[in-house]
Amino acid sequence: MALPKRRHSKARRDKRRGQQKLAKPSLIHCPRCGAFKALHYPCLKCGFYKDRQVLEIKTEEKGKKEKE
Repeated sequence: MALPKRRHSKARRDKRRGQQKLAKPSLIHCPRCGAFKALHYPCLKCGFYKDRQVLEIKTEEKGKKEKE
């Protein structure tokens, strides 16, 4: 296995490691409900993607009980 002839400086090492960082997720506002959503994914609040409903979102109403 090949070995380097000379030691790399700390600056060269740190320049390389400076590129290895976590990126923030790209979030946009949902055009339908205004909630934040990831790009190219359906909105988790309203269930729409590209003006089509692709997810069925269940909403729970607190404080109301059904009596039969």
